Amino acid sequence: MSIFEYNGSALVAMVGKNCFAIASDRRLGVQLQTIATDFQRIYKVHDKLYVGLSGLATDAQTLYQRLVFRHKLYQLREERVMKPETFASLVSALLYEKRFGPYFCQPVIAGLGDDDKPFFCTMDSIGAKELAKDFVVAGTTSESLYGACESMYKPDMEPEELFETISQALLSSVDRDCLSGWGGHVFVVTPSEVRERTLKSRMD
Repeated sequence: MSIFEYNGSALVAMVGKNCFAIASDRRLGVQLQTIATDFQRIYKVHDKLYVGLSGLATDAQTLYQRLVFRHKLYQLREERVMKPETFASLVSALLYEKRFGPYFCQPVIAGLGDDDKPFFCTMDSIGAKELAKDFVVAGTTSESLYGACESMYKPDMEPEELFETISQALLSSVDRDCLSGWGGHVFVVTPSEVRERTLKSRMD
């Protein structure tokens, strides 16, 4: 078993019409044993920028603390919050810095940039970026998520429809992966508000 699969995870971000949604499962396991069913994988950087960290849970928490530290320094120096593109470059540089002993994480970055245009990005454990215009996935469930998102996604969805689509994609995918599941966590971010919802799913 790969170290990336040790705790199990499912992460997906999807674009809508001037909005985006990011969702994750809630299971924390040690291989096939479930440890917690309310684990947080999606972290807020600021009101319009979120980062999801799949992979090894301990590394994800350490990486998040370092990202918060760097972002706060940037805010003090620049007197503004980071654009999603800048934040993606920061995460990439931070991961590549540790390439010989990497953080075992695959981040998903989702945010609203200039003119509230959604920005999406995922990367591997050494910071190689992959940009997308529709959706990005990460974690042990990524193969199932690709299939579900490919079939369910359509452009320019309104926030409510986007929530429904990303939720169905997540729930149908985690049912096909025994290392993730136990409910879901969804954030729908628009220029004016953030809606956070918890999903119930099969508890096995």
